[in-house]
Order: sequence, then C-alpha cells, then structure tokens
Amino acid sequence: MFFLPQLVFAAEDVPQVNYYDSDNITNQIPYFDNRFRIDANIEELKLIFYRKRGSQPIILVRPNGSKLKINSLPEDGSVEWFDDRTYDLIKIKKPMAGPWQAIGQILPGSQILVVTDVVIKVEPLPEILLAGETLKVTGRLMNGEKGLSDPLFRAVVNLDIDLFSSNNRLYDNFGAQPIKLGSFLDDGYGFDEKAGDGIYTGEFVLNFAPGEWVPIYYVKMPLMNRELRQKPIIVQKSPVKISVKASDEEGVKHILTFDIDETYVDPSSIILQGKVVYPDKQEVPFSLLEEESHSRTKEIEYTEAGVHRVSVDVFGKTITGREFVLTLHEFTFNAENKNGLLVPSFDEEGNEVMVPRKTAAEIQAEKEALEAEARAIEEARLKAEKEEEQKQMYIMIGVVNGVIILLGVCVFVFLSLRRKKQNTKKNH
Repeated sequence: MFFLPQLVFAAEDVPQVNYYDSDNITNQIPYFDNRFRIDANIEELKLIFYRKRGSQPIILVRPNGSKLKINSLPEDGSVEWFDDRTYDLIKIKKPMAGPWQAIGQILPGSQILVVTDVVIKVEPLPEILLAGETLKVTGRLMNGEKGLSDPLFRAVVNLDIDLFSSNNRLYDNFGAQPIKLGSFLDDGYGFDEKAGDGIYTGEFVLNFAPGEWVPIYYVKMPLMNRELRQKPIIVQKSPVKISVKASDEEGVKHILTFDIDETYVDPSSIILQGKVVYPDKQEVPFSLLEEESHSRTKEIEYTEAGVHRVSVDVFGKTITGREFVLTLHEFTFNAENKNGLLVPSFDEEGNEVMVPRKTAAEIQAEKEALEAEARAIEEARLKAEKEEEQKQMYIMIGVVNGVIILLGVCVFVFLSLRRKKQNTKKNH
C-alpha cells in the first residue's frame, strides 16, 4: 500500500512535498508510516489531514523531533491550525526542511493534501439569460494547475455565487440589493450528475429583477478565501406574457393568450406546460406544443365565477440555440357571471355558498355612505367638544362673577361696620 500525495505543485521548479512508501499490509495506516518530506525554500505550506470522525487533532513531528500541537502553536504566528470533526487544516510559513511525521487517527486510504492556490474555474455564463429561468452552471475546483476531486474535500470547502447590481440607470435593477444566488455542490443531487466526481454544479433560479448584474464567485475554506469576479451579465425580461379574455357565463370559454417576444428566443421552439387552478381548487393541466407563431391561445372551461390561477413553465431555445427552461410569474384573473362576481359566503345553516359580489357602483356608494357617516360622527364630536368648552367657559364666568359679588358684599359690609364704629366714637 502506497501513501501518496493527492496533489503536488504543478511547476517543476517549485519545491515539492514528497512522501515515503508504506509497507503496511493491513487496512490501517500506522501512525509511524505517516511520513512526508518537505524540501528547502518553501515559503508557505497548507496541509489537510483527514481523520476519523470525532478523533483528536493530529500531532506533527518536525525533522528536529519537536512537536506541533493545536494547543501549543508557536507564538510568532508561523503556524495556523483549523480542526474539524473529520480533518485538520494546517498552514505553515517557512516550514522546516526534512522528513516530517503525522501522528493521529488518519483515515485508512487517506492522502495528505497539499493545498497551494485553490480556485474555482466555472464555465462562462450564457450570453442571453432570461428572468425566471433555471440555470445550470458547472465548475471545477483547482489546486494550482491540478483538478481537485477528492470526495473528502467537499467537507472543507464552500463554493458560492452572489450577484451585485451594476447600478446602471438604464436597467430595472438599478440600486437593487445584492442577491445570494446559491452554492455549487458535488453531491449527486439536483442538476449534479455524480457525487464526488470533482465537478461542482450550481442550480440557480433567476427569479429576481431583470437588469445588469455582476457575478462574483467565492471559494471559502478555513484559513483561506478566494474570489472570482466575472464580467457583467444582463438578465432579460421574460419572453412570454399572458393575457386573458374572461367569460362571464357558462358555455362560453375563457381564452388565455401567450404572446412571445422574439428578441432573444426562437418563437417556433417554445413549448408551454402549465395548469389552471379553479376557484374550487380543482387543478387542470394543459400544454401547448411548438408552432410557427408568435402567439398561442388556450381555451379554459367556464365552471364558476371566482379567482383562477395559471402557472406555466416555458421550454425553448434562445436565438443562439441554447435550450432553456423558465417559470412565469403566476397569472391570476377573476371570472364573473352576469349577476356579478360570485364570492364565498355562508347561508343560515352554515353551508358555504357562492353569492354575487357587489358591483363597483354599489361598493362606491357604500364607501361614500361610510365616509359621510364618519364625517357626521366627527362633526358631532367637534360640536360636542365645542359645547363642552362653552359650558366650561360659562361656569368659569359664573364662578368669577360670584367671587366678584362676594368680594363686593364683603367690602360693603366691612366699610359699613367701619363707618358705624367711627360714628359711635364721635357720639361718645
């Protein structure tokens, strides 16, 4: 059994990390065989050791016999260490040249991964993008010039893409907030064809404002982040618009019309697949196949009055020949009858029934009556407040007048008594 590196530096003139062969014949890698050699003049080294879930972080033994442990790293910052339940990621600046040794419960068959410069290389986004479409984008993780396909590495790295508005006033997304579009995965689900094959797949729904956006890809891993910025893309408006000629009586069908804008798509390639949800929640699917036409129509049975909801997926090709799939915004319309639009209500026995909705004139009349009643109530309130203020004012006037009269009486009595007293003194 050989203990080989997953990756080494691509350039021949760059110092490499070499590994010793293991003579172990069992299904384990004895800790004393986990040896590797570091050449001189390496400025910085990043290593990943995969180990048993939940096991203790490994211990590194340097060529001089000294040990590196996660809880006793050099104070000069030359070693950074991130440990997870399943791996250790270690960054060493100017590592000591010579044979190194890793001690720990390293996974059977695990390979020491030398990380140089991890980036993601993604296929260019299509020239024509349409609002509402679901987009598949694939990319590969690169370690220097080598593709990175180790399945264990999926637990170490996150690949995301965000969209930022270019703030071009000519587009609808001017001033829009950034959008976290999603992540790339290599798990075999969704659009990803095979788990662990090193091809990361992004499944992105363009359900946001059309306009000019700047895509930025992020590679995030402990102790390392990378960013890839691509040129701006333009998300065009949906190429299909829905309108309806609604019926108001049984026996006469509703007519849905789908108008196709040929600016960016081939109208003859368009296939429509959707469903109508009736007011009673019944769902009826429909489909419209390719036609040499810029417009398609679909007749919908009139069943009852109420709100109808239409959901549609569009399949087709752009003018450049790229196949696409997009979902239109849900389209709704009200079906009326000759007595007016029916709405759910309840009879005297509590059973749900459909009754005519009041006409616009009736609604307006009720609105005006309510407004008039509100005005009358407000006028009455203001009148009552004014009357209360007047009453309080009259009371105050009465109190003041009473006080004045009382003071006058007191003064009169006081003067009378004083005059009487003076006259009495003169008589004596």
